[in-house]
Amino acid sequence: MTAATEYDSRYLKGVLLFNRAEYFEAHEVWEDLWHETAGPERRFIQGLIQAAVCVYHASNGNALGSRRLFHSGRRYMSGFAARHLGMDAEYFWNMMEQALAEFLFDQSVRVATLQVEFIPKIALLPEPHFWPEDT
Repeated sequence: MTAATEYDSRYLKGVLLFNRAEYFEAHEVWEDLWHETAGPERRFIQGLIQAAVCVYHASNGNALGSRRLFHSGRRYMSGFAARHLGMDAEYFWNMMEQALAEFLFDQSVRVATLQVEFIPKIALLPEPHFWPEDT
């Protein structure tokens, strides 16, 4: 990124896919970006990847996989400013926690119940100059 509102198109495509509940597809796009990212940004992108797969697992009932990815994804994104790459990470993870609350901290729960109304939509501030077309 060269300026605050010039986001990588793969980052934006992943945001669009995540917001459309296409979690596995968002993970795939962000993973391509992750492979080419160095430094601290790499950890942030990895947190997004794990968040997407976390919700994907939860939507398929996999409580164990979802729990693991929630905790590791949140750790990857901790330490960044409240708003990083235009995203409010604190709000994002707080909403993720609500969406997964029924099984997140209870290790005895084997089948995930996802509260889809709490899955956050990612809003970027500042808004990008463009959004990728044909996602």
